[in-house]
Amino acid sequence: MEETVKAKNISPLFNRMAYGLFILLSIYFAVFSKNYPSALSNFGIALVFDPFDQTVRFPDRPLYQKVWLITHASLALIGFVLMLVL
Repeated sequence: MEETVKAKNISPLFNRMAYGLFILLSIYFAVFSKNYPSALSNFGIALVFDPFDQTVRFPDRPLYQKVWLITHASLALIGFVLMLVL
């Protein structure tokens, strides 16, 4: 018997707010409390809350959205690698 899994319909407003809050939290940790590992982890977690329309597949999105998300992911990965190396 096949079971289909339905994606939960989360409000785009909630995703944008959560994305922004995690970005602000990472800025707070980096600038004010100088806790760079926490800042970096919050920056990476922000990607879970895609601020754009999640019903659109990634290849079908506008170029600026692809560039934004790939740049964000790249910065998070570079930060994690630097944190491990340094």
